Amino acid sequence: MPDGFSLRGPQAHDSRSSINRHETIARLFGRTFMSDVKTTLGLKALPLARLNADDWMRIGLLSALIGLIYVVFHLQGNTTDIRVFGRSSLTWMIGRWGDIGGEYSHGWLIPLVSIGLVWCKRKELWAAPKKVCYAGLMVVIFALLLHWLGAKAQQTRLSLMSLIMVIWGVPFYLYGWQVAKLLLFPCAYLIFCIPLNFIDSLTSPLRILATLVSAGILNGLGLRVHRVGSGLFSDASNEFSFDVAPECSGLHSLLAMTALTAVYAYLTQKTFMKKWLLFLFCIPIALVGNIVRITLVVLIAAGFGQKVAMGLWHDYSGYPIFLVGISLMLALGSLINVDYRKVWNEWKQSLFSPTSS
Repeated sequence: MPDGFSLRGPQAHDSRSSINRHETIARLFGRTFMSDVKTTLGLKALPLARLNADDWMRIGLLSALIGLIYVVFHLQGNTTDIRVFGRSSLTWMIGRWGDIGGEYSHGWLIPLVSIGLVWCKRKELWAAPKKVCYAGLMVVIFALLLHWLGAKAQQTRLSLMSLIMVIWGVPFYLYGWQVAKLLLFPCAYLIFCIPLNFIDSLTSPLRILATLVSAGILNGLGLRVHRVGSGLFSDASNEFSFDVAPECSGLHSLLAMTALTAVYAYLTQKTFMKKWLLFLFCIPIALVGNIVRITLVVLIAAGFGQKVAMGLWHDYSGYPIFLVGISLMLALGSLINVDYRKVWNEWKQSLFSPTSS
C-alpha cells in the first residue's frame, strides 16, 4: 500500500469490523484453550499481577535449576567414551539401551511409565500442602557432588543417579515433603532405565543355574543329559548339544520382570511390606521362566531334532514364557493382597454361628 494512503468510508468500517471480529475470535479461542488446559492439569487461573515475591522467587529458582540441569547433565554429563556418545549423559544412556544383548531394550518405556505415575497423582499433588523445605536443597547439593564424583571417576551411571536425585530434590525443596513423598516412587522408578555394569556379571551365574536345573529336570524325565558348564549334551548318539549363550541367560527377562513387577506392586499392594514381597517374587518367576524355556528347547530337540528346536521355538518362545510369568505375577499379587485375618474371622464366624432354621 503506498505511503499516505488510507481507507475511508464503508471500506474502512468493514476492514475495522473484520479485524475486531478476528481479534474477538482469537481471544475467545485462546481463553477457551487455556481453560481446557488448566482444567485438564487441575490448575486454577492465577494472573501474573497476583504473584507475590515468593512465587517469583520460586519461578526464578526453578528456571535456574532447569538451566543448571541442562548444562551439568547434557553438556557436561559424560566423561566415558566421549568420541562415541559425546558429553551428554542422556545420549550415553540411550546408546546403551541399544547394546547388542538387549538387556535394557525396555529402557525407553521407563520414563513414560514414570510420567504416567506422576499424572495419576496429579490431584494429590495439587491438594498437598506446599512450603519451602531446605532438606530438599541439601538433596540437590548432594546430588551435584555425586555427579562431580561420577565425572571424575568416569562413571556416567553415578551422574545419572544424581540426575534422578535432582529431579526429586527440586520439588522437595520448592514444595516440601508432602509433595516429595508423592514423587518418591515415580522418581526412584527411573533407576530401572540406567544400564548398571554389575548386571553384566550376573550373566554367567544365571546360565550355570539354568542349565544345572534344566539338566536335573531332563534326567528326571528319563532323558539322558549331561551338563558341561553352560552346555547340555545328549548321552545317546549325539542327538543334540546346546550351549546357553549369554543372550539366553534370562537376564533380559529378569530386568524386564523386575521393572514391571515394581510398578504393579506399587499400584496394587496395600502395604509397604506387601509391595516388597511381590517385588522380590519376580526374581524366582523370571528364573523359572528361563529354566522352562531351556528345558522345552531340549525336549523338542530330542523329539523332533535340533534344527527344529533352534528354529521358530528358540527364536520366539521367550514371548509366551514371559506372558506366563506375567500371569504368575498377577496371581501372586492377588494372593498377597488378600486380608487373611479378615477371611479367617469370617470363616470362624460362619463355622460357629448358629444356623438359621
